[in-house]
Amino acid sequence: MSGNRFTYTPFELRGDELKEAVLRYASNPIYLDNEEWENSDNPYRRQLRPQVLRHLDYDAIPGRDGIFNYTSLAVQRLLTSVYEADLVFFPKGGLAGQEEDFRRYYSSSNRVLGETIRPALEKYAFGFLDNEVEVSGNWTLESLETYLDSLETDSDAPSLSEKSILSSSNAERAARMWLIQFAPDFLSEASPMIRNVLGYYGAAQSEWFKIIIDEYGYGVHQTKHSTLFERTLESVDLGSDVHRYWQYYLNGSLLANNYFHYLGKNHELFFRYVGALYYTEASLVGFCRSAVRTLDETFAGRADTEYFSEHVHIDQHHGRMAREKLILPLVRAHGVGIIPEIVRGIEEYRVISAVADEDFSTQISWMDGGPRFKELHAPVYQAIKEGRVTAPVADIVEPYGELSNTHCHDGDELCHIVSGTMKFVSGFDSYEILEAGQGTVIQKNRLHGAIIESDECVYQIHSVGDYQACLS
Repeated sequence: MSGNRFTYTPFELRGDELKEAVLRYASNPIYLDNEEWENSDNPYRRQLRPQVLRHLDYDAIPGRDGIFNYTSLAVQRLLTSVYEADLVFFPKGGLAGQEEDFRRYYSSSNRVLGETIRPALEKYAFGFLDNEVEVSGNWTLESLETYLDSLETDSDAPSLSEKSILSSSNAERAARMWLIQFAPDFLSEASPMIRNVLGYYGAAQSEWFKIIIDEYGYGVHQTKHSTLFERTLESVDLGSDVHRYWQYYLNGSLLANNYFHYLGKNHELFFRYVGALYYTEASLVGFCRSAVRTLDETFAGRADTEYFSEHVHIDQHHGRMAREKLILPLVRAHGVGIIPEIVRGIEEYRVISAVADEDFSTQISWMDGGPRFKELHAPVYQAIKEGRVTAPVADIVEPYGELSNTHCHDGDELCHIVSGTMKFVSGFDSYEILEAGQGTVIQKNRLHGAIIESDECVYQIHSVGDYQACLS
């Protein structure tokens, strides 16, 4: 018999079919809105705001200037939930009373529905990197080593995030918000990379496993890196249970964490992960030295910084291992054709790190600026009343205790309270009380939420686009 009677068609979801699949996944009861700001010792509940997901466009991949929009935040939350169904979580206080949530999260239905939407969501979440990173040229082992030597990986200069903490009007609040951003990664540390030590591929597999063993404290729970981070959280009066602070995770923070799940989940990106692993292990040395200084200064020595000081030592070793025992042997074994992927992994992670750094720094400015944005309500609202600005308006009535789970807007908004009282929240332990006749400007792309503190609250949301245009 000659010829081929079969045509292979890759799986792809788009348009309304994708929206319906996303909504079906996110309608699981464990993903519905929360009535409290925090998830108390329940690692299975993750607020995905399904009531909004049907209205989002998952096909229009944003550029870098659009990755802080609401769709991106929704996609990062979805992906975190999908990826972590591969991991095992139990409440710190035991499973009793949460058995149904446990079953709902790890059910075959939840996992299959998640895997169905994952490829399309990954394309949306990480597609911007195609325009940010280009690796070309004829690579050799020698040119790769020259490139690796040129990377500045040992700098302990403070990042934008650390500068924003130290200059914040409430440095302890900012530092707690910062530590919260690391929780999705650090409390399940090394879990994404475990996906890449399964199978069979020679000596490099065993070398990678040594890095994982270090992360897990050589089987001693008290020295496991995630245990050290729990102690850091608790030392500054934060809870250490998984996803307690889900509603305070920023877009960029989830992007950085999900990137390694993305690389580990898709084995065609194996060599990209190797590059990203090298860069993160090598650059963490300087970052952790700076983190120790930042936390020591902010909390006057009260913060337990062993998690970070331990990484100063161990990641010097891991950086060398990733280069000498993984990258170079893999190139020798599989040829120079894999080098562009290794380099791409390094460059992509550098971009993502910068994005996350920018996002956090901007959020701290937004949190610190709460009183100023509240004061700006008066001139912006006046511009609307006088007809100098035309803005679509939504009229909303909510009862006592109604919690608007955290989200962001794609343009500036004005919140105006007609009657009642609202607690407007712009981050962990950051809020303004808004009474009748008051309000606040809601800055584009900034995480926020609200809770009603009167019997009833009547308020308006005016979509002003750019609030600064209302001030001229």
